[in-house]
Amino acid sequence: MTDKLLIGLDAGTTALKGILIDEEGNIVSIAAVEYELEYPGPDLCEVNPDVYWNSTVEVIRSLINKSNCNPGNIRALAFSSQGETLICVDKNGHPVRKAMVWLDNRSMSEAESIKNAFGVEKLLLITGQPEILPISTASKILWLNKHESSLFTRIHKFQLVEDHLVSRLTGRYFTNACMATSTLYFDIHRQIWWPDMLSFLGISEDKLPGILIPGQVVGELKEEAARVTGLDKSTLVVTGAYDHSSGAVGAGNIHEGMVTETTGTSMAMVVTIDKPILNKKLNLPCHCHAIPGKYYLLPYGQTAGMVLKWFRDEFFGEEKQTETSRHKYTFEAMTDLAAKVPPGSDGLTMLPHLMGAGSPEFDVNVKGVFAGLTPGMKKGHFIRAIMEAVACMVNRNLESLKNNQIKIKEIRALGGGSVSDLWNQIKADMSGIPYITTRSSEAACMGAAILAGAGSGVFSSIEDGCTKLVTIKKKYLADPAKYEKYQEIYRRYVKLYEHMKGWPWKNYQHSTL
Repeated sequence: MTDKLLIGLDAGTTALKGILIDEEGNIVSIAAVEYELEYPGPDLCEVNPDVYWNSTVEVIRSLINKSNCNPGNIRALAFSSQGETLICVDKNGHPVRKAMVWLDNRSMSEAESIKNAFGVEKLLLITGQPEILPISTASKILWLNKHESSLFTRIHKFQLVEDHLVSRLTGRYFTNACMATSTLYFDIHRQIWWPDMLSFLGISEDKLPGILIPGQVVGELKEEAARVTGLDKSTLVVTGAYDHSSGAVGAGNIHEGMVTETTGTSMAMVVTIDKPILNKKLNLPCHCHAIPGKYYLLPYGQTAGMVLKWFRDEFFGEEKQTETSRHKYTFEAMTDLAAKVPPGSDGLTMLPHLMGAGSPEFDVNVKGVFAGLTPGMKKGHFIRAIMEAVACMVNRNLESLKNNQIKIKEIRALGGGSVSDLWNQIKADMSGIPYITTRSSEAACMGAAILAGAGSGVFSSIEDGCTKLVTIKKKYLADPAKYEKYQEIYRRYVKLYEHMKGWPWKNYQHSTL
């Protein structure tokens, strides 16, 4: 086994995953730990910060044990991480309260106060964030200042999840520019904490971690951290990145004109750009990329793969109860049914907005719709209509980018949806842009491992790590005849949304069946 091993960790919302790889990108071992969030009241979402730390320790120990490697050969580790989640610690680095998870919406009035104080345009131009939401870290800090003032004075550092784990490993307080972008108190141009916002929140710069670029060494492990994880003390801890950006690195999306598109529960795209694009009309978040000096836009949709899962759970219940090892109603089996239906699903059109529409519509009121039902339609029609609807949602964002003179050369597919040849081909045929899959199924962890390798000298740069580790699995090129057909289907999708926009959805209440 090589003496140049790297660990990439992904601290997600409900799970922490990790991979151990060699310098050629071969995955030596994989591990994951799931955890539960706490919902102590309306709009509240918390977790004990020790859950993140204990999960990190468990995953690292599992990676070492499964691989039977010499811990001394593990050169470095780095994190991919969720954003916005706030962890507050005292002078000893101990949490003083539970983490306020990014999903926490208690600070709605504080978000409104920030909006009124600074204005949407100024916030966009400085922070890159087009919306002021209660999920932002700034809103959470302001809430703590107002509602937990006695605790507020005891806080030594306000941290994000990656910051906290890095400090537990090294004893040093640092974050990275990519993670800091979505806090609402980070200037994405000067890449410093924004003094005006800090003053408004009632904190000083020394209450925040120092800022490094992604892929930069923070330090070696503390003795206690080495002992509990099983790592050698010489293992370097390197700054990682926001999970979307880390996934982009893990898929090789590091140059302008490239996009990663993740169809998981939701849909998210990382559009790599060389300079910030701060356009209120486009209305997309603009983040600092994991590649120093680059940026990315973040189009998104609330529900994507979730729609297919909902359909399976609700309408394949009987088959699931009688499934055998010979034939299971998995997503693969559902795809087989969809493949038998022609493009356009014989006129069945769907809006996949089960929880409102994200970009570019930003319509919280619209709901999911099936239109064009006829008696001869089977389950395969509905499955294909869902796949085509998600492809239309992606394409509408691509059209919005094109209308703003942003050119896209290729799209790299991530998430559970990327394992479907049919879905990838539908998206390529719909957009006319090549869809590409990579060999690594854990792009966020792979991106973190590449950053660890770049920081520790295993690779000469992040780009060098991508060149060596990211390999193409398959390319899906648009069929010209199907492309023409799908333009008609796309127009039908847009027209359906325009017809349903403004429908009085709120007049209808969910039943309790």
